[in-house]
Amino acid sequence: MDVLKIVNWFRVESHAQMRLYDADELSLMRVMKLLYYVQGTNLAVYGECAFDDQILAWKSGPAVASVEDKYAGKISIVGQISKQAAADFEEIEMNHHSLADILHAVWDAYGTLSALELVAQSKSENPWRETAIGQTISNEKMRAFFKAEVVS
Repeated sequence: MDVLKIVNWFRVESHAQMRLYDADELSLMRVMKLLYYVQGTNLAVYGECAFDDQILAWKSGPAVASVEDKYAGKISIVGQISKQAAADFEEIEMNHHSLADILHAVWDAYGTLSALELVAQSKSENPWRETAIGQTISNEKMRAFFKAEVVS
């Protein structure tokens, strides 16, 4: 799955939450940490990656370079929901049920946390702590950690 489609899923979900509950708008920092939780959870539950992009250990915690590249300089990434974003959301919901289940679970568990809370939490976890800054957090480290600590 294209990681930017997953970002669009989070953008649409955040937009709906903002309209219904006056929730905080999704930021780049929040979505990058949510992507880490999606990847780790999917690896633990299904034994495969939810998306091909690597999770990197940056100073600010887990990150995805292609997402940073697309949204660099933007604090909020929701904005107007385009037809493409809505289509990506619908595609995941209708055609990728196991991924949709993971996305809903991650959103339910972590979606209300602030960017700072997500940074602190992800940086306290072994996959980030055991990876040098700038290096790729291995899928095996994420799978083992999430299997033992998150989805057990």
